[in-house]
Amino acid sequence: MKDASVIIGLSNPKSPTNIGAVLRAAGCYKADAVIYTGTRYDKAAKFQTDTKKMAQTIPLSGVESMLDNLPKDMKIVCVDFAEGATLLPHFQHPDKAIYIFGPEDGSISQDVANRADHVVYVPTVGCMNLAASVNVVLYDRLAKQENIIQSDEYIRQNRDNKNNLRVSAK
Repeated sequence: MKDASVIIGLSNPKSPTNIGAVLRAAGCYKADAVIYTGTRYDKAAKFQTDTKKMAQTIPLSGVESMLDNLPKDMKIVCVDFAEGATLLPHFQHPDKAIYIFGPEDGSISQDVANRADHVVYVPTVGCMNLAASVNVVLYDRLAKQENIIQSDEYIRQNRDNKNNLRVSAK
């Protein structure tokens, strides 16, 4: 992970469906790796839901601690409904970040949050599921970049092969 710019960190995830969807989001938004702590996912991993087979191109690794062995210039960004957190629309994403998400049925541990460079939250009514939260945060990161590609060629290269929709001139 020395050259990683974006790492998704999952704290003791339990749902293989969510992990599959997180891997898909990581592929769509060009994250470099997905890491997780805990043992619940390992027990559920036989129910593979990685429909785009992103685990073959994006490393998925169980780790003892998400904060060990990070590059020195990587910022720690916790994403949770935490008092005192920054509203995601007001957040400026660092160039290199590990985004840490809590489990589906809990929160990020206080000791991890205490080491964070930033803690942000998505302003929703109630909690989203894990995969939805990852998608929203990674989309926000992409949307705030200055070098977003806008072209029909980019659309053709990246859309589903059954999608041939065009906007007609008015």
